[in-house]
Amino acid sequence: QVQLVESGGGLVQAGGSLRLSCAAKGNIFSIDVMGWYRQTPGKQRDLVASVTSGGGTNYADSVKGRFTVSRDNAENTVNLQMNSLKPEDTAVYYCFAENAQVVVPERRVANYWGRGTQVTVSS
Repeated sequence: QVQLVESGGGLVQAGGSLRLSCAAKGNIFSIDVMGWYRQTPGKQRDLVASVTSGGGTNYADSVKGRFTVSRDNAENTVNLQMNSLKPEDTAVYYCFAENAQVVVPERRVANYWGRGTQVTVSS
């Protein structure tokens, strides 16, 4: 009932910047938290950054001061501006929506994930 469509991944040199975008599609009434996780092969998926509907943000220690998460509640979009990228930021980045509420055809609250977008930072 909710689809998360990501864009903006790619290949960049160390020190460069990328901007990831994610749009939530569907009959959405509200979304409590949106943000990004990342995952490398053989490792668990870890939180990168999140933002609540009220604008509160949370960042992994490893990205503080370099990444900025933002969202547009009216458009149900979330962005991740990544600056000063390092090779260790290389991963598949997944958009998520926590407690997304839809009301058509019936009221339902659930969590959703995007398909992921690859970010590769070369040294």
